[in-house]
Amino acid sequence: MASPWKKLISSFLLILSVTIIIIDALSESPCRRYTSIISFGDSCADTGNFIRLSDVNPPPQALSLPYGETFFHHPTGRYSDGRLIIDFIAEFLGLPYVPPYFGSQNVSFDQGINFAVYGATALDREFLVEKGIESDFTNVSLSVQLNIFKQALPSLCATSSRDCREMLGDSLILMGEIGGNDYNYPFFEGKSINVIKELVPLIIKAISCAIVDLIDLGCKTFLVPGNFPLGCSAAYLTLFQTAEEQEYDPFTGCLPRLNKFGEYHNEHLKSEVKRLQILYPHVNIIYVDYYNSLYRFFQEPAKYGFKKRPLAACCGVGGKYNFTINKECGYEGVSYCQNPSEYVNWDGYHLTEAAYQKMAQGILNGPYATPAFDWSCLGVESEDKEYFSSN
Repeated sequence: MASPWKKLISSFLLILSVTIIIIDALSESPCRRYTSIISFGDSCADTGNFIRLSDVNPPPQALSLPYGETFFHHPTGRYSDGRLIIDFIAEFLGLPYVPPYFGSQNVSFDQGINFAVYGATALDREFLVEKGIESDFTNVSLSVQLNIFKQALPSLCATSSRDCREMLGDSLILMGEIGGNDYNYPFFEGKSINVIKELVPLIIKAISCAIVDLIDLGCKTFLVPGNFPLGCSAAYLTLFQTAEEQEYDPFTGCLPRLNKFGEYHNEHLKSEVKRLQILYPHVNIIYVDYYNSLYRFFQEPAKYGFKKRPLAACCGVGGKYNFTINKECGYEGVSYCQNPSEYVNWDGYHLTEAAYQKMAQGILNGPYATPAFDWSCLGVESEDKEYFSSN
């Protein structure tokens, strides 16, 4: 039988080791000088992967003007008139625009790595097809993107003298937005909201598992965006258009029942992020509120420099929302507005550079990131507003 002294010493050592772990987690500076951005997701973060993977004819819309015309002055594969949120984050951190992984040469941590693909889903294509949901844009789901990253990691690490886990720890991981297409496909196929709700816990689990896998590899900072207000999208407003006035929000013109679905997804995602924050106190897992950072533009458009009714697409044709399925932006004969900066919606599905820029400002400077970023070690507290107002 162990003596009381041995029991006491064992208990003391256990408490001491746990205390050291907690102090080590808490003492790590919340401010990091990020040296790289690693991105996963769909078209909201795709900087050119889809056009490199696609062999369709005619080619993807994002290969044609007016995509890219505002900032780059030529198509880049981004589904917007200019920069995306990932681009504004890179600018803010003084990092290069993150190039697409697919089709790129000499990929490295120095440039950042982007696996996001237009049309990508959180759930695997085979699973969605089994559920009766056709997903024929791309098969590069979140798990596929993650597996490709893992396969590429040894060669990526070999190009640097630094420790691989250290490089991953100094990288900012953009986990999405992902999951929106898992809902878009069944919504546009006429599935009911109740049926689509059954996908929510599965999508949240897929995102969570990807984060845990990356934590195991050494990643320490994650941005985890929520879903957008679907009921304010020109595509959804056109598809679900109704003569019943009570179906619309009288202040914004959006469809509340669709927005409530987006909020339902986001509440589940926030709960999972909180669970992961508790499980991994040494990791900075930041929930990014895409929903409210965008929704405010529909509530007070003039305040943010947008037109009085910001629901119509800038680039499109037909109907109340300047949007017609199969006659979309990039197709022959489809016109676009002269001042994209006055619009929130770009092509019916995606946003303008102006909207993405203002969203990025609300994420990096607050209040749409939880927990908020600590930029004290970067010396940008007094410069951040000047940066965003001058770009």
